[in-house]
Amino acid sequence: MKRALRETLKIFRPDFTTKYGHALCDDSLKLLKKLPDNSVDLIMTSPPFALARPKKYGNESQESYVRWFVDKFADDLLRILKPTGSLVVDIGGSYKKGSPVRSLYHFELAIELVKKGFHLAQEFYWFNPAKMPAPVQWVNIERIRVRDSINPIWWFSKSERPKADNRRVLKPYTKSMERLLKRGYNPGPRDSEHVVGHKWSINNNGAIPENLLISAWPFSEEIIDDNEIHNILAISNTTSNDEYSRRCRKYKRHKHPARFPLELPSFFINFLTEPGDVVFDPFGGSGSTGKAAEDLKRRWFTCEIDPYYVETSRLRFFPTLKDKSVAKNGRKIYRKNRIKRSQKKSQLRIKRMILKSIRNKQRIPKIILLKTVKKQH
Repeated sequence: MKRALRETLKIFRPDFTTKYGHALCDDSLKLLKKLPDNSVDLIMTSPPFALARPKKYGNESQESYVRWFVDKFADDLLRILKPTGSLVVDIGGSYKKGSPVRSLYHFELAIELVKKGFHLAQEFYWFNPAKMPAPVQWVNIERIRVRDSINPIWWFSKSERPKADNRRVLKPYTKSMERLLKRGYNPGPRDSEHVVGHKWSINNNGAIPENLLISAWPFSEEIIDDNEIHNILAISNTTSNDEYSRRCRKYKRHKHPARFPLELPSFFINFLTEPGDVVFDPFGGSGSTGKAAEDLKRRWFTCEIDPYYVETSRLRFFPTLKDKSVAKNGRKIYRKNRIKRSQKKSQLRIKRMILKSIRNKQRIPKIILLKTVKKQH
């Protein structure tokens, strides 16, 4: 994390700090204006959706959503990204109010962001069959629509070739693929007019994942027509017994109603960044992005405007809300690192002074000799 970025975050006084990151309670629009250029590797976020029904945490209408996001956020989001950086937006679709037809706001948002200078690197789709059947009128009562279980996730980039490596997100080979690798491919043209070469038989220790992210209750075994059992990536968004949920119950805290599961940001953080890179979420919510980045040893910071959700997000990182060590833990780490840096600078100064004295054939000052002796003991 660059010094200019660290200094900016200190000005905004993080609500709490961990080994790798900072959680801020503030208006992200104010923060964005102060962040330095080219300072972030990945912006991973899920802004409030433009739903037909207003939510307690606040969300824009379908009519104003695109202009709200593009006019207020787009320029600064693009500016703070490094040239190889990415913006990943989880953005759910919705129906028009009072009508069984879909709004196009999330597609319009993608188009407008490209007009602003972003590149649409790739679109992903998060499939969550555990979603509630809604709207009730169209799905349950009149039965004229099916359940909406897909969230589009737009992956934007600042340049045409952002940092990315799908080898960091390989999934296990299926049993049929393992057999095929042992038996070998028959090279040559296929009915689809694709040509299979000899390199297709190379074992890369895993299969390249699709742009469909499966989210469901933990069903990891699915019987397919050839009785092959495939492992399916389970990203549950209905879990109620994870560590975060248990801590929320213990302290009688309401969980954020629109949080996404940790596996979702973890996939993109692994795919689009390396350890030590900087990850930012301007709509911090329950702290999912920060927790995923912390676990993957990425530098991170989040910004959430609601103090209640910022305080509750502590429970993703710490076992308690009231323990003073929660707030001090990160500061202790920061002070420890700062002391180390100060000691290194002091040692360099002593070396320079000794070399200067030797070059000028002068006596080495007594105070330097004393410091050197103390260090050795």
